Amino acid sequence: MPDAFIIDAVRTPRGIGKQGKGALAHLHPQHLGRTVLEALVARNGFDTADVDDITWGTSAQVVEQGGDIGRMSALDAGYDIKASGVTLDRFCGSGITATNIAANSVMAGMDSLVIAGGTEMMSLPKKGMLPMGAGNAHLQELHPQSHQGVCADAIATIEGISREDLDALAVESQRRAEIAIKEGRFDKSLVPVLNLDGTVALDREEFPRPGTTLESLAALPPSFPAVADYRHAEGLPTFRELINQRYPDVDIQHVHHAGNSSGVVDGSGAILMASADYAKAHGLKPRARVVATATIGDDPTLMLNAPVPATEKVLTRAGMTLDDIDLFEVNEAFAVVAERYIRKLNIDRDKINVNGGAMALGHPIGATGAMLIGTVLDELERRDLQVGLVTMCTGGGMAPAIIIERV
Repeated sequence: MPDAFIIDAVRTPRGIGKQGKGALAHLHPQHLGRTVLEALVARNGFDTADVDDITWGTSAQVVEQGGDIGRMSALDAGYDIKASGVTLDRFCGSGITATNIAANSVMAGMDSLVIAGGTEMMSLPKKGMLPMGAGNAHLQELHPQSHQGVCADAIATIEGISREDLDALAVESQRRAEIAIKEGRFDKSLVPVLNLDGTVALDREEFPRPGTTLESLAALPPSFPAVADYRHAEGLPTFRELINQRYPDVDIQHVHHAGNSSGVVDGSGAILMASADYAKAHGLKPRARVVATATIGDDPTLMLNAPVPATEKVLTRAGMTLDDIDLFEVNEAFAVVAERYIRKLNIDRDKINVNGGAMALGHPIGATGAMLIGTVLDELERRDLQVGLVTMCTGGGMAPAIIIERV
């Protein structure tokens, strides 16, 4: 099987994802995609007419983010019209999935030069709080699906994970992110976002809260009690009742809040990949190769537990064990996701999310996966390590995963 080589990875800083507040909120989502696509060309000098496809992840494909943002961002970036693009949605896992699909096309021998990535502007107006599968009574009867924050609280309750333990992980995420930013660990991949007039819109991480303490987090109220009891319409179950349909004995304890949940942000990331023959013929220097990819489904009612079986599946495909992985990136959608992952797989805490995670940096849904792949690659290089694994939970109870190895 041909190798899929990662040539480069870039991302924007993450801007606070609130209308009228964040530094990126006034821009069009295609502008963020354009930013990272332009950066790949500027840094690597490839002919955009050679790009076989651009696979892009965006979860909320509505209004400005609709209409195949992958293709539109490439056109906005001045790419040759031959460079086609497609946009997909696997909720939070869209960025990893886009990368996996692009890599697999190279490994299958069908494509030679591909780009994967994603964009999400969470500052765009939000849709209402509907359960996944809302309006489909038959689906909800088969697989009741709740709100992710309520799912996170339910998992913590079932697993017996305390708020104090989750807050400790959140404080550590902030601490690690602060160190990474001060030491310039993100600088290799980070590209500034410019306004149309050339002025800087954002050139640094906007979301982190350095100096976060256990005491400051303890003062925050839980975020999801009211959400749990929200009823979209008369006669429909609440989010709490949806979980209790499958887990009637679970008395959900609310332990997640703004400080131990992922940050609401805007951002975009992109990865350039090539076959060995194309890279050699065009003087592109590979940084890593894709070892294996996988996706798996899990319980859609609890929704957030699939990273563990996804990890086991991708390791099996790679012929590896956990001991072969030098660094892990597991998206901190909620603190319980990473904490449960660490406990279930007995992961060394010094090998996972070493530069902080989404609780400190934010989670631009469709872009996060591509960003994390670039983050783990940069850190493998900085530490002179070899193998990284990236995974994350998604809506619908799924998780994609990818293993990369430095060349």
